[in-house]
Amino acid sequence: MKLFLIAGEPSGDRLGAALMAGMKSLTAVEFAGIGGPMMQAEGMASLFPMEELSVMGIAEVLPKYLHLKRRIREAAAAALASGAEALVTIDSPDFCLRVAKIVKAARPDMRTIHYVAPSVWAWRPGRAQKMARVIDHVLALLPFEPPYMTAAGMTCDFVGHPVVAEPLASEVERAAFAGEGPLLLALPGSRRGEVTRLAPVFREVVGRLKARHTGLRVAVPTVRGVAGLVREMTASWPVVPTIIEDAAAKRGAFAAADVALAASGTVSLELAANACPMVIAYDMHPLTLWLMRRAALVDTVTLVNLVSETRAVPEFIGPDCRAERIAPALEAVLAAPAAQKAAMALTMERLGKGGEAPGLRAARSVLAAVRR
Repeated sequence: MKLFLIAGEPSGDRLGAALMAGMKSLTAVEFAGIGGPMMQAEGMASLFPMEELSVMGIAEVLPKYLHLKRRIREAAAAALASGAEALVTIDSPDFCLRVAKIVKAARPDMRTIHYVAPSVWAWRPGRAQKMARVIDHVLALLPFEPPYMTAAGMTCDFVGHPVVAEPLASEVERAAFAGEGPLLLALPGSRRGEVTRLAPVFREVVGRLKARHTGLRVAVPTVRGVAGLVREMTASWPVVPTIIEDAAAKRGAFAAADVALAASGTVSLELAANACPMVIAYDMHPLTLWLMRRAALVDTVTLVNLVSETRAVPEFIGPDCRAERIAPALEAVLAAPAAQKAAMALTMERLGKGGEAPGLRAARSVLAAVRR
């Protein structure tokens, strides 16, 4: 079997790598497409750097529109030329579904599979019907998503979230971050635009926390595409952080941290897997924020809140993303984390913790969809 896979974000790279490992355990398979370092380690030569696709928000995409359109055409042409039996697109719907549209028009018989159901329960429910025009099968990360997809005309399996199967820190990895003062994880995002907007706010938060905790320590786990920018923007923080790129060190930091300040995204689930209390903060271009709020169907953007059906994780979005609001929330969570830890444990249970690895479940689902 040959599959053409496309991922455009670090979170998608993790999903793709786990799927590829699962596929290799089930059948003889070759891979082509676009992916990051994890997918490349599983045997893919990426068509071009995945980081080129890591753009989010309408206003943020506009300056790169022509370049992204060219990459869409290149990806579709490569998928059609690859001889693959299926195109597997992973999250990044603005890019991936445009590729799938071209592929499906040229080869209606080629199976199209999308990994990560669109959050139609949160905003723009019409996206499911639109997606069904070019996608045959969906792999859902959240247990309540399949009915939304099947109602639109696609087949869909809940495969679990990969965070429940990712390795946690060893005692040695955790001990590397032992210290006297509280350890804050600062996670300003994996996209350049996120880091640029959030790092100054996080800097001020760190200053406010330092005034109350003289032994405060700060660690900033990051990814390859923005590591240089993160180093540059955190060098003048009141507590100069430890910048972490190594996977083992990241595990240790997540396990040892007392509290986290994080950009909105799947990182909230990584924190939940480590029972690390958190506050979510996010800012974006005002136009993007206005459009998203007009279309929103839920009152939270944090997956832990959604899956646990609580509002245990405080959020500070858009105009609320200000240090004078965020710092007191971090203090409160640090002082009384019990309710949030219960919500995090429930989230992990509902996402499949203790069951078959999501990557393997996803691989079984892909095999069934291709052979259907």
